[in-house]
Amino acid sequence: MQHQSKLPNIGTTIFTIMSALASEHKAINLSQGFPNYPSSLKLNDLVADAMNNGYNQYAPMAGNLELRLAISNKYQLLYNSTYHPEKEITITAGATQAIYTIVSAFVRPDDEVIIFKPAYDCYQPAIEVNGGKTIAIQLSAPHYKIDWNEVASKISNKTKMVIINSPHNPSGTIWSTADMLALQKLTKNTNIIVLSDEVYEHIVFDGEQHQSACLFSDLKQRSFITASFGKTFHNTGWKIGYCCAPEDLMVEFRKIHQFNVFSVHHPSQKGIADYMQDSETYLGLSQFFQQKRNLFLNLISESRFKFTPSQGTYFQVLDYSDITDEHDVDFAKRLTREFKIASIPLSVFNEKDKDDRVLRFCFAKTDETLVKAAEILNII
Repeated sequence: MQHQSKLPNIGTTIFTIMSALASEHKAINLSQGFPNYPSSLKLNDLVADAMNNGYNQYAPMAGNLELRLAISNKYQLLYNSTYHPEKEITITAGATQAIYTIVSAFVRPDDEVIIFKPAYDCYQPAIEVNGGKTIAIQLSAPHYKIDWNEVASKISNKTKMVIINSPHNPSGTIWSTADMLALQKLTKNTNIIVLSDEVYEHIVFDGEQHQSACLFSDLKQRSFITASFGKTFHNTGWKIGYCCAPEDLMVEFRKIHQFNVFSVHHPSQKGIADYMQDSETYLGLSQFFQQKRNLFLNLISESRFKFTPSQGTYFQVLDYSDITDEHDVDFAKRLTREFKIASIPLSVFNEKDKDDRVLRFCFAKTDETLVKAAEILNII
């Protein structure tokens, strides 16, 4: 058989490549963004209880209602913002499925979607497989600041959507109130949909506050918010996420969702709903990860790597320009093979392979792992 690929330029992801290389060379894996410590035993027990108490058949298509109520209560608590649990919240198979479904529900051939690079690698394929055109705005290390005049110049009558991500993976930066207001101003009185990827909303450092799209009235009316319990509760393998949006947008989302996955793992939903009754399960994350960030950066303070401390997420970008002129992909692979430590090169997320000589390291690891990793980084 002969066929024409709908994604001809897509190969194996850098996460798969670097994790496989780490495994092959028995390297410390600070590449892919997952913890190497267990999720809460209490949460595990609640999921097991849900299984033992009969939550083993299909959940409602929109998700377990108790979980949707818990999410609604969270938005009220954190942002004084309201999402109707029955009409405006849907549980998904992780945030990536939510993102893909949002794009599929609204992007038609030749529609344009603005993204900011370096961008998480699921955005552009979702746009292109649906016939849309990616309009990339390239940001630069170390601060990854947005030029809003450039953004304004890229908006046209073909612009269907803008995808934003704060706290930002892979850079570890956060959007300010001024950034959100600028986006709100540019999209006001348009039909542009905003997809706000907020999977790291509970991981913001140094007393800063997460600027959710739901805090800005006009943005909220045109926005989907996507989130991830895997990132919040240290169990990325469960693939449970959700999205929130005004009812008119959510109606269209669910038309696609019901024929995509329909519903996701029911006992996990029930267990998470019960676990979220204690808000400290997510409110304490910033302090938890700030301690890990500080430990990691203190341990490598005498190394030849340069850095601006991460503002959010559980990633830290390190500048290696004082060490070598190698391309970041080549350097990342050499570090894995020769020094036994794996990271992620950022050029693969950039426009036209732009190389700022930086690597991303995940610090969602045990303190013992971070100490061992720092010992290696300090001799490079």
